[in-house]
Amino acid sequence: MFLDFLFPIKKIKVFALVGDSGTGKSFRAMLVAQKYEIDYIIDDGLLIRDNRILAGHSAKKEKTFMAAVKVALFDEKSHRDEVARKLQGGKPKKILILGTSDKMVNKIAARLQLPSPGKFIKIEDISTQDEIEKAIRTRRIEGKHVIPVPSIEVKRSYPNIFYNAIKIFKRKAGPVSFGVTPSVHEKSVVRPEYSKRGKVIISEAALSQMVIHCVDEYNREIQIKKIVVKDDDMGYRLIITIDVPYGTQLGGNIHELQQYIIDNIERYTGILIEEVNIIIDKIIELGK
Repeated sequence: MFLDFLFPIKKIKVFALVGDSGTGKSFRAMLVAQKYEIDYIIDDGLLIRDNRILAGHSAKKEKTFMAAVKVALFDEKSHRDEVARKLQGGKPKKILILGTSDKMVNKIAARLQLPSPGKFIKIEDISTQDEIEKAIRTRRIEGKHVIPVPSIEVKRSYPNIFYNAIKIFKRKAGPVSFGVTPSVHEKSVVRPEYSKRGKVIISEAALSQMVIHCVDEYNREIQIKKIVVKDDDMGYRLIITIDVPYGTQLGGNIHELQQYIIDNIERYTGILIEEVNIIIDKIIELGK
C-alpha cells in the first residue's frame, strides 16, 4: 500500500549512480552529489543529507546477505514510509540513488514514491578501471564496505560494525593560496556481519524449484517443459518454456504470470529478477 501523499514530481530531479557490488559507489557518492549539487543521497537503506543520517537503517547491519538486499530495496513498508515521510518534509530538489542495476534504482524510486531517475551515472564513468579493481579486491578479500557519512554518525547508530574512517581532502579548483583550507569529506568503513560469513548464492536448481512453485500456484494446468537460469552482474534472467491449456488468454494472463513469478521470488529471496521470458511451446487440450 502506498502512502497518502505524493511528491511534486516536477520539482524533484532524481539521479542514479549504478555499478556492481563492491565497485566503489558509496566511496564516490559524495563527490557525485557535490558535482551535481545534489542535497540528498539514498544508499543501502539510508537517507543521507549533509553528512548526516536522516532516516532509514543500513543494510550493512544485517547478519545475512539476503536480509541486506531486502533492506537496500526498502522491502519493509515501515522502512520505506519512514524515509518517504522525511523526504516529504525536506522537500528536496535533487536526490541521488545508489544501486547495482538500473532495475534496482527504479524499484527503490518507485517504493519511495519518487520519479524514475532522469540521469544514470555509471561507476565506470567516474572511476578508472584500476580504482574499480582495487575496490573489488578490498571488498572480496577484507570484506570492507563504505558508508558515505562521518564516523561519528556510524559509531552512534552502528558501533558493532564500525571499522575505520577515511578522510578525503579536496582543494577547490584555481590557484593555490595561503590560508585556503581544502574541503574534507569523511567516510566510514564498516565490516558487516554477512561479509564475514560469505555471500549466499542461489543455485539454478533452487531458483527452478521456486519457478515451478510459482507457476503451480498461479495455474496448475500450465505445464513447465524447461527452465533456463542465467546469472549476470545485473541480476537473474529466466527463460521458461511451457505448454498452456486451450482457452488460456495468451496476452494478459501470461504477462500476469511473468509478474507473479518476479514479485514472489524477489519478495521471498531479496534477489533481483532482471527478466522473465516465457516461451509457449504448445496449446494443449486437457483430459486428452
